[in-house]
Amino acid sequence: MHLSRFPRVHLAHLPTPLEPMPRLSKELGTDIWIKRDDCTGLSTGGNKTRKLEFLMAEAEAQGADMVMTQGATQSNHARQTAAAAARMGINCHILLEDRTGYNNANYNHNGNVLLDHLHGAATQKYPGGHDMVAEMEKVAEQKRAEGHKVYVIPGGGSNPTGALGYVNCAFELLGQFNDRGLKVDRIVHATGSSGTQAGLVAGLCAMNANIPLLGIGTRAPRPKQEQMVFDLAQKTADMLGCPGVVSREAVVANTDYVGDGYGLPTKAGIEAIQMFAELDGILLDPVYSAKGAAGLIDLARKGAFKDERVVFLHTGGAVGLFGYDFAFDHDDRWVTG
Repeated sequence: MHLSRFPRVHLAHLPTPLEPMPRLSKELGTDIWIKRDDCTGLSTGGNKTRKLEFLMAEAEAQGADMVMTQGATQSNHARQTAAAAARMGINCHILLEDRTGYNNANYNHNGNVLLDHLHGAATQKYPGGHDMVAEMEKVAEQKRAEGHKVYVIPGGGSNPTGALGYVNCAFELLGQFNDRGLKVDRIVHATGSSGTQAGLVAGLCAMNANIPLLGIGTRAPRPKQEQMVFDLAQKTADMLGCPGVVSREAVVANTDYVGDGYGLPTKAGIEAIQMFAELDGILLDPVYSAKGAAGLIDLARKGAFKDERVVFLHTGGAVGLFGYDFAFDHDDRWVTG
């Protein structure tokens, strides 16, 4: 697994911390640790930074003067792409799709959107239901006609190049486990566009780690989610030079915690945000990490992780909280003096 043969720019603060969560562990009766990929360092951090190290290097190698990507209004991926482009002196153009229908001013202008613009990205807004891949190709052709050399990054940075970032994370995790003498029984994380889970699966399978990986879905139904991850994991393994190493059984997603839809907060997700914040000082986001944590909490309460040590991989995104302030009840925290 010689990843240095692939072009890479170093954008992230690595390795990210691996920490115990003592109070949450006590609350749930399960030994829970957290992999802090919210601490990758690029514009408040997050999992997309690992992917962008390989994607932006490929853009640079192709002589691109503009990168283009797409996502939901409060896209963590868009924010990190804008920051990476700013760091490298490349133009950034982002297509944002309204997948929630929220008219709230903070949702549409604060949080990730504010940071997109602070990093100098241009944004275009689309109503929900568009074929965003086709729309992105259309806009990319317009920009090429204007003389730009455009490098298109798929939503979430989820292609084999981007997934290399999480192959590298799998190596990093196993190194941390080995160095600390930690026997880890399971890794849990939020899964959406599939690149994070696919890279982890490919890396863990390639190293014969024998550590089950559970993705908690944030959008698609289970059959679609697992198929997306499996297909990308296979392509990533092919890219690594170890075709066939990923078995279908290695790809597991639980999509019971999506709620009413992508980007829509759930009661369980809000509880997870409050528990992580109040018990261990960790901030989650309502779209991804909170739904992943909601699955972790519920499954732990049901005894699914009995006698296991579980690592929760935090994919970041807490800046999105400032776009979702309406989802929280603040009144019960005020006291009169």
